[in-house]
Amino acid sequence: MSSTVTVRPVRGVRGIGSFAVIAGIVMIVAGILVWILVATQLAAEKITVADDAPFLGGIFQGDPVRGPLTAFAQADIINHHALDSTNGQTYAELAQDDPLREVVMTASFLRASLFTSVVSFGLCALVIALGLLFLLVGVALRKLANGPDVALAGAPAPALSSAVPSSLPSSAAPSSSPSSTGSALPGASGEGLGRHSGPTAAGSSAAGPAAADLPPSAITPDPGATPPRPAD
Repeated sequence: MSSTVTVRPVRGVRGIGSFAVIAGIVMIVAGILVWILVATQLAAEKITVADDAPFLGGIFQGDPVRGPLTAFAQADIINHHALDSTNGQTYAELAQDDPLREVVMTASFLRASLFTSVVSFGLCALVIALGLLFLLVGVALRKLANGPDVALAGAPAPALSSAVPSSLPSSAAPSSSPSSTGSALPGASGEGLGRHSGPTAAGSSAAGPAAADLPPSAITPDPGATPPRPAD
């Protein structure tokens, strides 16, 4: 007898998948819109990467700043120019009345603004990537929810054996001696049973071996044997 188990999709999976798809689309759209907004505002400042910018071998020299890489390249070269003008001293290391403090402070503000735009671009990229992940997970969940029921057939159950064991222990086996057979039959009578009804026969039956186990010479009396002498 075999057992069959039917596997059905869990309730609520389709709703969770739909929510994940919607959340993924919203995150992707929001990330793209914020990216465009930051790039537009950055490009409106009309900043151009300096001709001596060493970032990535100077590949962005002379390019307008409107992306994360160009913004980082310009922030890096501003720091180099500020340190060169102060002989390697930062704003905190300059004297209070040093006129270069204004130059270094302005450079620090510009660098902070550019680095803020770089962080904004990074967050937009992260949100877009998470939106794609949510979208893929939602589509996968919806496919699982729309799948058909799956029936799994199990292995046949072992049949219970009702056969009686062929061998029994010697203590449980019924006795086959004539005395036990004769006493077990209700209403048994006759010469065969009468010979074993006395106390001597009962004692010998209980203590001695069974008649079926004795040799024929022990059961049949010898005609030429001398009868035992009665006791005085």
